[in-house]
Amino acid sequence: METIIPCVLMRGGTSRGPFFLSDWLPADPVQRDRLLLMAMGSPHALQIDGLGGGNSLTSKVAIVSRSTRPDCDIDYLFAQVSVEKASVDTRPNCGNMLSGAAPFAIEEGLVQAQDGVTSVRVHNVNTGAVIEAVVQTPGGHLTYEGDARIDGVAGSAAPVRLNFLDAWGAVTGRLFPTGRRQDTVDGVVVTLIDAAMPMVLMQAADFGLSGSESAAQLDGNADLLQRIERIRLQAGLLMGLGDVSNSVIPKPVLVAPSATQDGLALQSRYFTPRACHRAHAATGAVGVASAFLMPGTVAHDCGGPPIQAGYRSVRIEHPSGAMSIDVDLDPVSGVVRRAGLVRTARKIMKGQLYVPGQYTDAPVCVEESHAMA
Repeated sequence: METIIPCVLMRGGTSRGPFFLSDWLPADPVQRDRLLLMAMGSPHALQIDGLGGGNSLTSKVAIVSRSTRPDCDIDYLFAQVSVEKASVDTRPNCGNMLSGAAPFAIEEGLVQAQDGVTSVRVHNVNTGAVIEAVVQTPGGHLTYEGDARIDGVAGSAAPVRLNFLDAWGAVTGRLFPTGRRQDTVDGVVVTLIDAAMPMVLMQAADFGLSGSESAAQLDGNADLLQRIERIRLQAGLLMGLGDVSNSVIPKPVLVAPSATQDGLALQSRYFTPRACHRAHAATGAVGVASAFLMPGTVAHDCGGPPIQAGYRSVRIEHPSGAMSIDVDLDPVSGVVRRAGLVRTARKIMKGQLYVPGQYTDAPVCVEESHAMA
């Protein structure tokens, strides 16, 4: 027996994965996750029997539906499907995949496109945060074509503007879960922050690094990866997340002063969490940029400026280039009010996904395979 479900494969930012309407999947989370593992070909290093690309950046799933909240248009549930483990983690958000959620919703009839641009309020089910996604809809028709370019993706596409409205403390309940802007974990000074993504910020210099290392160089340093993971596990406990050995949050991040010293900028190496991102997570970049503007954090110690009211643009330098984050700080509290960035997305294919096995809670057709005689 095999289960057949609709599927749209999309690139969102520097990530890629299947997008589903929630009605296409089993309602029971256990059945749903079992189906997603089979759909992606996990667990297997190459994910050869599924849609996954053998990398955490291409083993992601987006599940979209009309919102259950009156102040939002759609609900977006992100799922990180492990490549080598039978594990599906729905605790984090993914800003790159998020950039495809609004275009997907418009194409599937959940949102009516407006002439010019269409603003879609997205409820991130993972964290409870609300994000405004602004997509290009000239003449009331969605377009993926445009002149926006993002480092880590070839060519250009239509811009998707993501404005994070209330992502501060969304997972742990506090922007700084320990109540401090610096803590010491395993002998390393860190900033534990929950800003669009729970993260452990560390200065690259404390590990004998410049911060300019490539992802391959960092991934090839087994001792470094082991120490970072040890710090991450302890940080998870301090942040109130419990045992995070089977979770992808919090994310470890190495920060360093800008390589160019051109304006407000810093270097960032973002781990996913056990390998370095080839570019940078969008949610992670929002958090790093926010910390850079807040005195007392290890990111601010990398050349951050004094507090200033209004939006400021911070350039996050990553292994594939850079991305700019616009951050609005409250001048009194020094805390972030909102932050935004531009991503791009593209629909790659739409069709039917064939998943081995029968899922009793699957709401779509189940078809029996017939071997050729």
